[in-house]
Amino acid sequence: MANNWWEIKILCEPILEDMIFWRLEQFGCRGMAGEQRGNSWLITTYLDQESIQLLDLAALSLLLRQDALTLELPAPITKWSLIDEEDWSSSWKQYWEPQEIGDRFLIYPAWLTLPPDSDRVIVRLDPGAAFGTGTHPTTQLCLESLEIRITPNEPRQTLADIGCGSGILSIGAVLLGAERVYSVDIDPLAVRAAKSNRDLNQINPNQLSIHKGSVEIIPQLILEPVDGILCNILAEVILELIPQMTDLVKPKGWGIFSGILLEQAKPIADTLEAHGWIVATLWKRGEWCCFNVRRP
Repeated sequence: MANNWWEIKILCEPILEDMIFWRLEQFGCRGMAGEQRGNSWLITTYLDQESIQLLDLAALSLLLRQDALTLELPAPITKWSLIDEEDWSSSWKQYWEPQEIGDRFLIYPAWLTLPPDSDRVIVRLDPGAAFGTGTHPTTQLCLESLEIRITPNEPRQTLADIGCGSGILSIGAVLLGAERVYSVDIDPLAVRAAKSNRDLNQINPNQLSIHKGSVEIIPQLILEPVDGILCNILAEVILELIPQMTDLVKPKGWGIFSGILLEQAKPIADTLEAHGWIVATLWKRGEWCCFNVRRP
């Protein structure tokens, strides 16, 4: 891990939050958080110094400005500064509080004392440098979808999580009752964070296996097609991976796909249907959507 990090602060109109989160995610930012500042919204995020240069930050600032002007909104104010790793690892955590998601989940920062009693499924997380704290609409939509797919009345299921990030969806699935989850991510930092969070939630590695890679390594890990697939990554990548992901899921199986802007929904739906998927529901939150699909 890099010894220094860029801390990026963006002051914007509240309506721009989802768009800026999406842009920052594309840019590779880590540990994004937002808070209200008067009538505005302050977004804080981080990038390791080794992966980004000053010119890249200037380009990011320009993109954010262009996005706002396209929507005929005031341009956000973007500032950045260098901090060392110790400051980074602790400073972003001050913005993150426990969060209830859906009817069953409670996402809980690892450094806080657990509540004495809760009737919710508690997912303890320290995302480190990985994406996935439960604050983003796409993650929330996926967790809410999981609540419907994995219930006490359903038989125990095997799943694949493509682009697992911090492991939040995989861990949530296991805690809901999934029998086994196979998780992959191309980012070694995400793989490390997901394994750490698996241990934090006292989940056996045999029940949640985590590997560096993408959809192409799943066939090497599974003995038979899985019951369901999770994929919360960029829409452009989902489009490319749909054929391979389809082959992983057994007939009557299901999928949860998110990381998709509303304007990107149609090509995703068309591609899913072209590969034999049935779109059961399309859930929306702000500018984002989540596909709940099944195989015939």
